[in-house]
Amino acid sequence: MKGFFILITEKAPGKLYIAGEYAVVENGFPAILVALNQFVTCKIEHSNAEVGRIISHQYQDNSLLWRRQGDQMVIDKRDNPFSYILSAISVTEEYARSLNQPLAIYDITIDSQLDSASGKKYGLGSSAAVTVATVKALCHFYHLPVNLDRIFKLAAIAHFSVQGNGSLGDVAASVYGGWIAYHSFDRQWLAEQRHYLDLPTLLNLPWPDLKVEKLTAPDDLALVIGWTGKPASTSQLVDRISLFKAQRQSEYREFLTKSRQCIQAMVEGFHAGSLSMIQAEIRHNRALLQQLGQRSGVQIETPTLLQLCEIAEGFGGAAKTSGAGGGDCGIAVIDRQADLQSMIAQWTKASIEHLPLQVHYLDSAHQYTIKLK
Repeated sequence: MKGFFILITEKAPGKLYIAGEYAVVENGFPAILVALNQFVTCKIEHSNAEVGRIISHQYQDNSLLWRRQGDQMVIDKRDNPFSYILSAISVTEEYARSLNQPLAIYDITIDSQLDSASGKKYGLGSSAAVTVATVKALCHFYHLPVNLDRIFKLAAIAHFSVQGNGSLGDVAASVYGGWIAYHSFDRQWLAEQRHYLDLPTLLNLPWPDLKVEKLTAPDDLALVIGWTGKPASTSQLVDRISLFKAQRQSEYREFLTKSRQCIQAMVEGFHAGSLSMIQAEIRHNRALLQQLGQRSGVQIETPTLLQLCEIAEGFGGAAKTSGAGGGDCGIAVIDRQADLQSMIAQWTKASIEHLPLQVHYLDSAHQYTIKLK
């Protein structure tokens, strides 16, 4: 088809939450996240056949999860990566149609570094990254006019339509890269506006409460990541905290207020270039999450994550769970001059796998705006 590229390749990084988990699902509440140098890559090639394909070596044997609600079998699409790919295609092609771009048949190939070769899930935000990578590749393929803000909004719409909860902070980290302070937007407003507004109008509007601020980490800050060996389902954990919110509203509001104050103080630490200020708030946020877990009956900090944190603290690091907890990763924010190798060796003895990842920043080539041709 004339005007289409033969082969398009785009990628999106994984992410980790640094602080602000759970509170960030509420409108306007902040969290701090970081993008990492492991990626989901999406390749799109125009197909001359009558059918297109979605291909992924990692996801070819992906199972579909379901649970029982009474006598009903309920399928949970939130842990199935193909749901996010299909949603990203649907939303981006809706945008293309609104701009009178003709649609094509193509093959999509997905390659993910966010899970290990043996299929281990590290909790690095693969569903967000695959959504962002697919949106970016299709915008490029169809020559759609986008910048980073529009890519975020398209990917957020696609991701939220599948997951139905969460803050979309992982989507923001995959789009903007580096360290960010993210304030979640009003998802109910978005759901309502989707019924009334076309996508170009919705993408151009300011979204209530949405704010993304890029942060610069102090030079002496090292981020060290450990994986517990136990994957966790963010969606299910957030569902359980939502029940606690409904049943014990005053305690939940207290948690929200303290979490906001903690993240604001941590952002000030980034602005001041102060590792000690950032570490103090990492510890504060860990204490808030421990209390939330105790009050709600949700095991956010597992015994292995507790070990990870205690070992890191012994080397002068500030450590906590990352994300929803219940498994997956923990982080240590520590001085670069500390004995990191000895700390990692102790993690290994405790069956904690060190993930040797680095912060991923967008280069100038990716601070792009795609224009219609």
